[in-house]
Amino acid sequence: MSTSTASGGGGQPGARNDGYEPDPHRWRALWVTLVAGFMSLLDVTIVAVALPTVQRELHASPAQVQWVVSGYALSFALALVTAGRLGDALDRRRIFLLALSGFVLFSAACGAAPSITLLVVARLAQGLAAGFMAPQNSALIQQMFRGAERGRAFGFFGATVGVSSAVGPLAGGAILALASGPQGWRWIFYVNVPIGILAVLLGRRLLPRTKRSGRGHVDVPGILLLGLGVLALMYPLVQADSGGLRGLWWLFPVGAGLLAAFVWWQRRLVARDTQPLLDPRLFTTVRGYAVGAGVGTLYFIGFSGVWLVFALFYQHGLGFSPLRSGLAVTPFALGSACAAVISGRLVDRFGRLLTVCGLSGVILGLGGTAVLLRLAPLDTAPWIAAPVLFVGGLGSGCVVSPNITMTLRDVPVRMAGAAGGALQTGQRLGAAVGTAALPGLFYVVLGRGHDYRGALVTALSAALVGMAASLALATHDWLHDRRARSSRGACPDEVAHSPVHARHS
Repeated sequence: MSTSTASGGGGQPGARNDGYEPDPHRWRALWVTLVAGFMSLLDVTIVAVALPTVQRELHASPAQVQWVVSGYALSFALALVTAGRLGDALDRRRIFLLALSGFVLFSAACGAAPSITLLVVARLAQGLAAGFMAPQNSALIQQMFRGAERGRAFGFFGATVGVSSAVGPLAGGAILALASGPQGWRWIFYVNVPIGILAVLLGRRLLPRTKRSGRGHVDVPGILLLGLGVLALMYPLVQADSGGLRGLWWLFPVGAGLLAAFVWWQRRLVARDTQPLLDPRLFTTVRGYAVGAGVGTLYFIGFSGVWLVFALFYQHGLGFSPLRSGLAVTPFALGSACAAVISGRLVDRFGRLLTVCGLSGVILGLGGTAVLLRLAPLDTAPWIAAPVLFVGGLGSGCVVSPNITMTLRDVPVRMAGAAGGALQTGQRLGAAVGTAALPGLFYVVLGRGHDYRGALVTALSAALVGMAASLALATHDWLHDRRARSSRGACPDEVAHSPVHARHS
């Protein structure tokens, strides 16, 4: 691909003159980052199926064992934006490799933990390492690829994000089935070690170095304001099972105030011509970024919570084993993987329409699954619902991957890490809301009449509300783009490279 066409709908403003030269190792390097990203995101959900065994073997309380999951998610989210900015300013390759090495080390520490306290501490450290690694993935894609290749690369990245969350219960169940015995749960963590070591070795050989920019300034007040704001919003959610929403509700307005102060501080730094932690102009002048971040956050509220709800229904309601429960939702993961790879190649042609169709497919698939699981005979309902769940997966593959592509493709490479970190922070916040609210709603309905089907339908209906909000935002953006193209009388590429679009180059 020549540099004269490098921006072709998928580059950042000014990409035609940025001196881009394709890295000959870029596709092999991409697979290194995807494997590492898959491990870090898989660890959000894979541990859930092993919690009963962990609680029994380590003599832990329900509140303690819940921190094995929620502590990881919390430290993961806290690190994202800061890690992305440090990658932009210093060296994405170095930070990625250090974070990946830490992830491997702390995975081994989790597997070897002799007590619940040490396991929780190791999980917090593991989540922090994953949070430092995650934004480098999307930033390295923007650095290594341009044009249609970038869409394909983000297609693989989107498949990784979507599938890793969906297959967590299946992978956890399979590991527990293979590693039988009271200590079998430790292999859920140990499995990361050989894969991670291989990824580190290959990454040292294949990943490109980053040109440094802005390394002389670290926005410490911004780091503190953002970190404390995200912590205040997420802490009541990760403590939801222990009454956090009732006892810690006051942290929500505190978090909102801290984030408002963070925005004010970032704008002040921009006015002073000083490099901020997260440039506010990403949301105001980079086309598609604000909408994409909103679509992703709303979608992950429903997307992340439904897997816990399905696990509760199948394992507690129908008596499935963890492996069989994971197999029951595998059609969604398969559909998501297939569609994500294909949709990455179609996003330049169809744009936001692809996510509109994808969100409609997810709503249809999950809504149809809820109806079938409510009405069909219990002994056959999961298998009758499998084709409909596959349709939902196809829709999901047309949401995550294209949305990531459209959100990040016009971000300048020098800001790619911070932008990717902010996008994933929104997704983690959405996931925290979903994983707290949907199982909580499931238990509320279950407590009123011990009706597992009714609890499932209610929780899935709540998930569909979040997805419907995401669909409304995506539809509004798609219609706005259509009106803009009609009024300009221009093709999509001409609109994409208009002066308004390139304002932030």
